[in-house]
Amino acid sequence: MNNVHDIDPLWTVEDVSAYLGVPVGTLYQWRSKGYGPAGRRMGRYVRYRPEDVRAWVDQLAVEVA
Repeated sequence: MNNVHDIDPLWTVEDVSAYLGVPVGTLYQWRSKGYGPAGRRMGRYVRYRPEDVRAWVDQLAVEVA
């Protein structure tokens, strides 16, 4: 059985903003346009799985190459 402490915590919009180096407002704009890493609404909050954000960044690197 997995221990809850073994799982990566979900990232907040602020976490993703810092990781990507873009303003929080940009993330919300991207989200409204269907662009950017996949986020999930949890009540009134948006949360991101770190692996989804990293996969999105990796995908961009492939598209540019």
